[in-house]
Amino acid sequence: MNESPSPSTTTVNPMESDEAELARMGYKQELKRELGVMQNFGVSFSIISVITGIPSLFLYGLNTGGPAVMVWGWVVVACFTMLVGLAMAEICSAHPTSGGPYFWAAMLSRRQNAPLASWITGWFNLLGQVAVTTGISFACANFISTACTLGNTGFVPTPKTTIGIYAAVLFSQGLTNTFGVHLLHILNNISVWWHAVGTTSLVIAILAKAPSHQSAKFVFQTFIDGTGLPGQGWGDRASHAYVVIIGILMAQYTLTGFDASAHMTEETHNAAMSGSIGIVMAIGVSALLGWFLILGLLFSIQDLDNTLASSTGQPVTQIFLDTVGEKGAIVLMVIVIGAMYFCGTFSVTSNSRMMYAFARDGGIPGHRFFAKVDHKWKSPIRTVWLACTLSFILGLPSLGSSVAFAAATSIATIGLYISYAIPIALRVVYRDQFVRGPFHLGAFSYPVAVTAVVWIAFIAIAFILPQINPVDSQTFNYAIVAVGIVIFYSVGFWIISARKWFSGPVKQIEAEGMGIDVMDPSKANMFEKTMTGEKSGA
Repeated sequence: MNESPSPSTTTVNPMESDEAELARMGYKQELKRELGVMQNFGVSFSIISVITGIPSLFLYGLNTGGPAVMVWGWVVVACFTMLVGLAMAEICSAHPTSGGPYFWAAMLSRRQNAPLASWITGWFNLLGQVAVTTGISFACANFISTACTLGNTGFVPTPKTTIGIYAAVLFSQGLTNTFGVHLLHILNNISVWWHAVGTTSLVIAILAKAPSHQSAKFVFQTFIDGTGLPGQGWGDRASHAYVVIIGILMAQYTLTGFDASAHMTEETHNAAMSGSIGIVMAIGVSALLGWFLILGLLFSIQDLDNTLASSTGQPVTQIFLDTVGEKGAIVLMVIVIGAMYFCGTFSVTSNSRMMYAFARDGGIPGHRFFAKVDHKWKSPIRTVWLACTLSFILGLPSLGSSVAFAAATSIATIGLYISYAIPIALRVVYRDQFVRGPFHLGAFSYPVAVTAVVWIAFIAIAFILPQINPVDSQTFNYAIVAVGIVIFYSVGFWIISARKWFSGPVKQIEAEGMGIDVMDPSKANMFEKTMTGEKSGA
């Protein structure tokens, strides 16, 4: 296998800085580079946010497989997710840019296929990014609504009030990413400690104060099929495997979003190593902390039926009430809501960077407008608000569907992981042309990448399946609709138009040196043809 080290692995001189490495890939340094490896890790760690994903889908987990699937499904998913993360980290080290997976797809393809690979990957990554922000911030709104019912306030949550809170949450997160961008690295540090200390304190508090604890048999062996009304679940023993498969959504959705470390590499020092370390660390730390949280919550359940049918609508809130009382529950809810808010804020950050990079290369409608970096704030403010707007729209089906949130999490998981799979698969198929960076897996590179692709193919099928029986307009898993729209749009628009002008990641510096406006796709395509002609002539 011909894998030579990239320039980033050789002895560097002052000119071979992060900016020079970015210039080697054809881009100017436009974003403010001030993050270190811990801040880069912190962004992915905050977006994975086990204290967001697990409480958000705890009711889903209890009904779809119960404690046994929640506990052991987490272990299995964490192991396979680490393989995906390792495969991505290796590629990220070779190509540390804000574009992340869609840029990698172009670099790892044969030249004639690069634009199509980049285009499809970019649209799936965009779908996943938007859906992740939807899932996080909508969960935050739900928990705020639930917290408002504590203390005999008389507040009664409705879908419309929750949507209103959701809009306010997104708006405030957009403002933070607009005017507080210089504070994001400080908020990032706070978020890491909030998640780590908050999760640990929460688990210790409920275990210490719980009047009684569930048995190990309940936590590690109890299987529940609550995927429908009594007698209407998937039911028979032969269907238990189906419930197990769809039940791992809680774990897989939670351990998602670590590509944020890649999207932040243009703002990170020593990006070729820091981005890769950030990806792997975020998955590893989150996997351990998440398992600890799941066990703590399950052992602290006082009455399973009462927890499932909690008047609060959130089984995690009911566990808090049953263990630490109402005042203690309010404190713990503040911890959870704070973590969700931080998580959503950095999800918008990551989302906006991906959209900015994609727009910079002409990949989204209105790209000339969205591919602008505010000179004062050194931030892509326009894509910040595009991310917030699209996330709000994706959350609107919750007004008419009882399973819309689970569908949004499925969309996030499928969209992101397909965008991860494409460059990893290309790295396998065209492994002879891969030039590795300073972070690499050596002999394990190929088997890890193959296993990662197979796992992603499995979950992409699993999470479009119906989640509740019987299936009707209220319980339909509309993940397949959203994914289908992206496939139809990206492939259809490619055939009709984009193949004529989208050339993949544009060599920005070379183009501008030739007097070509890279924000004009027709001119960007002309530049690409010019460079191709020069190389073939040579």
